Amino acid sequence: MDKNNKRIALVTGATGGLGTAMCKKLFDEGYTVAGNYRNKAKADEWKAKLKAEGYDALLFEGDVSDFDSTGKMVEQIEKEAGTIDILVNNAGITKDSRLINMKKEDWYAVINTNLNSVFNCTKHVIQGMIDRNFGRIINISSVNGQRGQFGQTNYSAAKAGMHGFTKSLSMEVAKYGITVNTISPGYIATDMVMAVPEKVLNQIVAQVPMGRLGGTHEVAHLVCFLASDETSFITGANYSINGGQHVY
Repeated sequence: MDKNNKRIALVTGATGGLGTAMCKKLFDEGYTVAGNYRNKAKADEWKAKLKAEGYDALLFEGDVSDFDSTGKMVEQIEKEAGTIDILVNNAGITKDSRLINMKKEDWYAVINTNLNSVFNCTKHVIQGMIDRNFGRIINISSVNGQRGQFGQTNYSAAKAGMHGFTKSLSMEVAKYGITVNTISPGYIATDMVMAVPEKVLNQIVAQVPMGRLGGTHEVAHLVCFLASDETSFITGANYSINGGQHVY
């Protein structure tokens, strides 16, 4: 990419562990980064911390589980920063329980945030990408969308659905110079994972052939690879990054 002609990347769920690493790496690679958030207090703290580290990322409030809120956010980004060239659908939550005990509110919350958000965000940027004959859509799924996970019927269904979306959309927009790909991380050393009890953490690591958790920087590197101009022939793919925990 010509760093004098910056492309704009929107990262949803920017203030989380993975989102932060993605924003930093994209910024390092010369992109203009627009981060999405819902919690203003957390976002203000995040922005101040990144600015102290030399990252001047833009932040935009929006509920990506809501179609109209997402549209207003995209409109604001394009008004203040410019047209969106790269979309990283990273926002996600968990509300785990066995299906027999799962509340319908927990089912819909996870589906809306993790899967419907992908439609909401993509729908609002895809026409512009078509008009410009360029776009990169990167959907952050999970190893548990590939293999399933006890107590995560909602999360696994949403994450598996993300790749179904990737496959079909990639066929629809390939002729316009737009690529659509999925990344499926395994267990990554985010603050949320590192906060689990040491015994549980050791059990998780024991399942990983590489004997460690993945780094957020490793996922961010893969995001930047797929965002680049040079990956124009890669589309409809699902990239596993799990240390060999799930191979197929």
